[in-house]
Amino acid sequence: MSFTVRPIEDADIDSVIRLWTEAGVTRPWNDPRRDIEFCRKGSHSTILVGLNAGAIVTTVQVGEDGHRGWVYYVAVQPELQGSGMGRRIMQAAEDWLRARGIWKLNLLVRADNLKVIEFYQRLGYRDTSVVCLQKEI
Repeated sequence: MSFTVRPIEDADIDSVIRLWTEAGVTRPWNDPRRDIEFCRKGSHSTILVGLNAGAIVTTVQVGEDGHRGWVYYVAVQPELQGSGMGRRIMQAAEDWLRARGIWKLNLLVRADNLKVIEFYQRLGYRDTSVVCLQKEI
C-alpha cells in the first residue's frame, strides 16, 4: 500500500465531497463546498487528503485558532474503515498542528456516535467534561 498525505488541491474537491458523503460525515445544513472554500482561505487551516495508489481514501480538515487545534471532516472510505487509515490521517493532522507550535487538539463528536468516540479514545483522546455551546451569528 502506497499511502501518502498532502494538502487538498482544486482538482480534489469533487472526490473529497464524494468521500465525505460516502463516509457519512456531511450534514444537510453544512455545504461542503462552502466549508472547503472557507477552510482554504487563509494559512490557519487546511484539508489534508490521504492517498492510496493515487486515490483519495481519507481526509481531515485541520485548523488552529492561535491556541488550540481543531479537526473536522475526518473521513475514511467505508470499505477501508478499520484498516488504520483514520489513525494515519489523524497523525498527519497532529503533525500539521505541531509544526505550527500548537500542543492541544480539540474535536467534536456527537454523543451518540459511540463507534467514533471509541476510535478517538484508542488514539489517546479523552472526554474533558466540558459543554460546547453554539450560536449562529
